[in-house]
Amino acid sequence: MLRIRLSRIGKKKKPVYRIVVSEHTKDMYGNHLEILGNYNPHTKEIIFKEERIKYWLSVGAQTSDVVNNLLIKEGLITGQKGKAVKISKKRKIKFFKSVGPADI
Repeated sequence: MLRIRLSRIGKKKKPVYRIVVSEHTKDMYGNHLEILGNYNPHTKEIIFKEERIKYWLSVGAQTSDVVNNLLIKEGLITGQKGKAVKISKKRKIKFFKSVGPADI
């Protein structure tokens, strides 16, 4: 399955991301099929190749949660934003033990 996702580039503690399309099992920092844009979280600058993104989506590529939220924000696709951060079961248990469900 093809996936459109972020690949980190840039200096230490100063990340910049590429939006790439690649096979979901492959290393996202290695080989990818195509670069579809850039995202700089510090300046909030987003550069997309709109035609290519629409092409890959029409072919059947899926987006990661973060890329999906960016595309919705820029108006390239419609839909609901998803949760980009997932909390593991182990972390939830630890959180509820320290806080307690009555405090939430």
